[in-house]
Amino acid sequence: MSNLTRILTLIIYCCSSAIYAQLSDLARIDYTYIPNAKSNIEYERFRALFNYPVKLKGDDTYLFFGLDYSKINLKSEVEFPFPTGDLRDFQLLDLSIGYTTPMRNNWRLGIRFQPGVSTNLVADALSIKDIVLSGTVIFIKQGKKYNGKHQTLILGVSYAGNSGFNFPLPFVSYFKKFHPDWSFNLGIPKTNLQYYFSQKHKLKAYAQLDGFTSNLQREVALIGGKEARSINMSLILSGLQYEYNFTKRLQLYLRAAYIFSIDTELRNKNRNMIFSLDNEAKIYLRTGIKFKI
Repeated sequence: MSNLTRILTLIIYCCSSAIYAQLSDLARIDYTYIPNAKSNIEYERFRALFNYPVKLKGDDTYLFFGLDYSKINLKSEVEFPFPTGDLRDFQLLDLSIGYTTPMRNNWRLGIRFQPGVSTNLVADALSIKDIVLSGTVIFIKQGKKYNGKHQTLILGVSYAGNSGFNFPLPFVSYFKKFHPDWSFNLGIPKTNLQYYFSQKHKLKAYAQLDGFTSNLQREVALIGGKEARSINMSLILSGLQYEYNFTKRLQLYLRAAYIFSIDTELRNKNRNMIFSLDNEAKIYLRTGIKFKI
């Protein structure tokens, strides 16, 4: 990945909604598909997550326990100059422990820690190299209410060990509903503009980063004596999302997006790119159902 692409990826990541969704969803099931038209790789991802809140003694204080599971399939009709049998199926599993409590002056603290694994599961057992760690610390403040929605400010920091970005990222978000039919969310990592057709039907313009990082339990031997120890896919995309609310908390969503950049890389033990699986996919489709806070 070039330096320019890394910079653009970071900028678009600051416009994504992935982390916020994981914090606010009690349960979610979704399916993502990237067809291989004009591309070397077809991508499928099934994801399911669940968070269970436990109320503690005190005023509005909770613990959250959860699971976040993904199964990823990569398919290719192109022959590469090395065996690809270990580069097809990947399993990601995070255990989640969260805590939230009110603070002074209408602030709320939220903490989440996620140990997990990200691997292709071709060996007999897991190893320490399959383990990934993620975590988030945020402070939330609600302001004035307009048309049923509070103004909300969120400040914090987040790190995701299986997202392909091995450094903490700031978390800044400002949400406001400024018209009965319009709202916006500005900040890091979420920026969008949403139109409310009704209480049940909504349309959102958004930008997002997607992808994954996984350990390869058996090194993949490349030409020149190089060995791949992990795989990383990163996408920069922007599109539209339609939302249908069955109830206040149960929602169906459909996404269609254009992919501005996609990189699928094999990396060595130092996480340096040693081979790029050239990918020119441009269409990104996703659908799911979620139960949100």
